Amino acid sequence: MPETEAIDTLAETIATARLARTPLPAQAGKAPPDVARAYAVQGAVHRRLAASRFGRRSGWKIGCTTPVMQDYLGIGHPCAAGLFAGSTHADGAVLRHGDFVRVGVECEIAVRLTHDLAGEGATADSVRGAVGAVMAAIEIVDDRYVDWQTIGTPMLIADDFFAAGCVLGTGLAPDALPDLAGLHGRTLVDGVEVGTGVGADVLGHPYTALAWLADHALARGEPLRAGETVLLGSLVKTQWVPPGATVRVEIEALGAVEAQFAVG
Repeated sequence: MPETEAIDTLAETIATARLARTPLPAQAGKAPPDVARAYAVQGAVHRRLAASRFGRRSGWKIGCTTPVMQDYLGIGHPCAAGLFAGSTHADGAVLRHGDFVRVGVECEIAVRLTHDLAGEGATADSVRGAVGAVMAAIEIVDDRYVDWQTIGTPMLIADDFFAAGCVLGTGLAPDALPDLAGLHGRTLVDGVEVGTGVGADVLGHPYTALAWLADHALARGEPLRAGETVLLGSLVKTQWVPPGATVRVEIEALGAVEAQFAVG
């Protein structure tokens, strides 16, 4: 099968399963052979989702930027995935637990860009000026696989690496904040603390993760643009939440953000 046809066929399979909330099995003989092909499939998935309830891609998430998540997933490098306008929510969102296969949450520092990031060789220092707002965020993830531990990293990347949306807190001016590397965060489920972390866990500094994404996105031909939101990586191991749970993420200096996963 020609490469373009193989990419489109796999993207159609992934998008169809996600829209139907059907667990995706391992694609024996059809999985992307490497990470580069995986991102090509991911881009084709995004184009299909744009015409659905997900809507346009409005930003990015970065997975596997902290030791706790690299250990949990067994993947030693960052991975990029899309965020979509239709699955981005404001603080206090009430979501249906039944709209996910197996829903989980992560404790994130998020940024919104006020300038494009299109230059090569980005660094933590060089990307700071593009950040217009910083906020606490709940990343929503979904284990929508028959067995994610056997599906393989390229397939996870092709299917946006568990990404299922986000809930964003109040955006704050970055110049008014202390160094993001020193900010402690925690996740609470129904009022019980289930994990903690610190900004420095994210590749040494959250802006280092943003710099990684800037270079990655430019290499893909999709440079980061003003107005996009980026989730920089979870400070806390993924927490899978039961029906009816209320989740709260608190990050020093950034405040808190909540979501409820209502029964149904």
